[in-house]
Amino acid sequence: MYQKRVTKLQKLLQMSELDGIIIANGANMRYLSGFLGGDGDGVVVVTLAGLTVVTDARYEEELTHLMDADAALVITRNYYQAAADIIEKQALQRVGFEDDLAFKIFDLLDELIVAEEFLPVPGIVEAMREIKDTAELQAIQKACDVSMAAFNAVLPKIKPGMTELEISNELDYEARKRGAQKASFDTIVASGWRGALPHGLASDKPIANGELVTVDFGYYVDGYTSDITRTFAVGDIAPELEKIYEIVQVAQKLVVEAVFNGVPSSELDRVGRDYITSTGYGKEFNHGMGHGIGLAIHEGPNIGRTLTDEMVTNNLLTIEPGIYLPNVGGVRIEDDIVVTETGYLNLTAGLTTDLIHI
Repeated sequence: MYQKRVTKLQKLLQMSELDGIIIANGANMRYLSGFLGGDGDGVVVVTLAGLTVVTDARYEEELTHLMDADAALVITRNYYQAAADIIEKQALQRVGFEDDLAFKIFDLLDELIVAEEFLPVPGIVEAMREIKDTAELQAIQKACDVSMAAFNAVLPKIKPGMTELEISNELDYEARKRGAQKASFDTIVASGWRGALPHGLASDKPIANGELVTVDFGYYVDGYTSDITRTFAVGDIAPELEKIYEIVQVAQKLVVEAVFNGVPSSELDRVGRDYITSTGYGKEFNHGMGHGIGLAIHEGPNIGRTLTDEMVTNNLLTIEPGIYLPNVGGVRIEDDIVVTETGYLNLTAGLTTDLIHI
């Protein structure tokens, strides 16, 4: 599995007239080699001759079972010197590094590496990660299934008087019980007036009758993440809250149904944003329409009004319009969508988007 990715990266290096690249981003290292450490726990060196993982003895036994047979492993605590030694031994002259590399590490590598040029390379592995393979899609579907099952298990337990933190903790517990490795981010539970905070982390506020509650959650399974948002009502809610829920539901459905191979990012944003604007709530939708997920909770491609990138088959997107009314409440609905040759596949269709009253 990893060799196919390495071969593709090697071709991209050749096209960029590079002899090799040093990878330090944890998700990128995992994507190329199976390395389960993270940022600061090692580096991966990819050259036209092959791939080498440089890390310490903590990961040695694990990597012997995960790595492809033709990949090399160097065990040392001096990661960056070992990477420089590989480059010197292979007499590489044009070597790249990830353009988001921490300056402290860049400064050290720049001193150690004897290549003629040490060059920043923007998002080369990240661009590869935007197109998921079959194994990745299966892992993300599993993460979605675990997340949906956990939400369905918690929903009947929710009642007025429970705090947002209690709901968040119950959801995390149910997800872990079903095989989640960890939450993808601090679970968002925002009720009542706090629903107008798009990233309102769970607080000790009790939920109450007449409120909307937005829950934004995701969990890692087999290294890949889900990202789902649902909004539900506690008892009867005001007519305007019912209204904005219906608007967001329609907008989200319009965007999902507009997904296909070749659609520009800006068009997906326009479809949903124009609809919300036509109802008079355009200013109350104050974030992007969605983003990619995978090994990280935020990956490319992104969906935005000024972005012109076209969606391609096996991109994986979140679609998440919302309306947020200060001091009143808010609504967001989010699904995880795969771009297919003929349209889309909704990995989170198992959770209804109809408004649930508890």
